[in-house]
Formats: sequence, C-alpha cells, structure tokens
Amino acid sequence: MTYEVRDKVAHVRFTRPEGANAVSPAFSADLRAVMLAIEFDDAVKAVSVTAEGKVFCAGGDLKLFHEAGADLPGVAADMLVDYHGAIYKMNSIPKPFVAGVRGAAGGAGLSLMSAFDLVVSGESAKYTMAYTRAGVTPDGTSSYFVARHIGLRRMLDLTLTNRVLGADEAESWGLVNRVVPDDDVDAAAAELAQQLADGPAWALGHAKRVVYHGYDHSLQTAGEYEGVVIAQAMGGHDGQEGIAAFAQKRAPDFIGE
Repeated sequence: MTYEVRDKVAHVRFTRPEGANAVSPAFSADLRAVMLAIEFDDAVKAVSVTAEGKVFCAGGDLKLFHEAGADLPGVAADMLVDYHGAIYKMNSIPKPFVAGVRGAAGGAGLSLMSAFDLVVSGESAKYTMAYTRAGVTPDGTSSYFVARHIGLRRMLDLTLTNRVLGADEAESWGLVNRVVPDDDVDAAAAELAQQLADGPAWALGHAKRVVYHGYDHSLQTAGEYEGVVIAQAMGGHDGQEGIAAFAQKRAPDFIGE
C-alpha cells in the first residue's frame, strides 16, 4: 500500500494485485497506519483510494486464513482490530474519501468500499458480499454501511444469496455514486478528490460529519449539531468568503479554512 500527498490530496494505492489486493493482517495494519497519517496531516484536504491490477479488493485473504488453521479465530479477531479501526477513522476524519473501483469489490472489499464517502466505479466492475458463500458472516462494517446505502431488504438479498451486481445496477441501488469507463477510474477518482480539496475543504469535511451524525441521531439532536457546526463555518474564512462572494456576485476564493 502506498501513500503520497500531492496538491492537498492524499493518494492511497493498494499494491498487491497478484493477491487481488485481499484483506489480510498486513493490509489491515497498513490501512490503519494510512488513516492515522491522513488524520494528522493538515496538508491533506481530500483522499483518493485506488488499486493496482484488475481487482480493487477481492475480500479476505482466504488462502492465508486457511493456512492459519485452528488459530484462525484469533488471527481474524486481531486483524479486525486494525481493519475496523481503520474504517472507524475514515468515517470520523472530517475529510472526504473517494474510492475508485475497477474489476471487483467482494466480501471485505465491498465492506470497505461501502464505508467511503463517494465511490467511482468502472463500467465492468462487479459487486458481491460473498461471505456466506464461504460459510462465514459479514464484517468490515458492512452491516452498518451497506444497509444504509441500499436498504435492509436489498442488503439481506446480497448477504443471503450472494447476488452479484454490475456497475449500473450498483449505481441504481445507491451502492456507488457514478460509473465511468474502466480505463478512466483512477483519473476520475483523483479528479473528484482534487475538486473537493480545492473547494471549501473545512466546510466539506465537516458537512460529511453533519450528514453521518444526523443519520444516526434524533431530529432534535441532529438539528442542534447542525447549528453548532454551521455557526463555526460562518466564523471561518471560507464561510465568510463564500457568503461575501455570493452577495457580491463573484467567484469565491476558498483556502480550506
């Protein structure tokens, strides 16, 4: 896994195409380390995550899991401390995360993809839960995110039947945000992340937090939190600048603060 910051965008790349970028203890530890780097790097305003090879992430590394034998429950539990911890971080960090998916996202790969704020899909990509096909149950926070994106009944369909969705169907279900030609996925994800990084980055990152918070709380609690955050935004440079630019009928000059 590589991590590079260019012009306010963190570019994360999964780099084990020979193993279909599968989730393993090493992958999970690397992912958590990357999330910590993003959290504390003030130069990062948005994140683009893509993968080398034909598959974004095929799910758990079942070959490695098989080799663990009787030790597998402990190996899996230890791995999920890092894997789930990385996803918790991604969700809580007030910076938008964009995934660019080529080929397939299955099992833990689909779970990970579903935790991103925005997803760009290649036109031939396939999506499947796959857990019960291997005799196991969902992880990777899919029980939280996937049902919220597509609804409980569709989530159960994917989980219990291992139905495979094509890119267009995944878009119509709300599992991905947009579909582009396969060869354009990496560039489209990076371009979208750059667009976000060049905008009112503080407002975009905290708008993300407002949306997730509101989805999980009562009407009054959501409204109170909205009030606190928008007041903070209005006191910041970009809030002041954006309002002034609208009033003065000119383009805003955002600095991300």
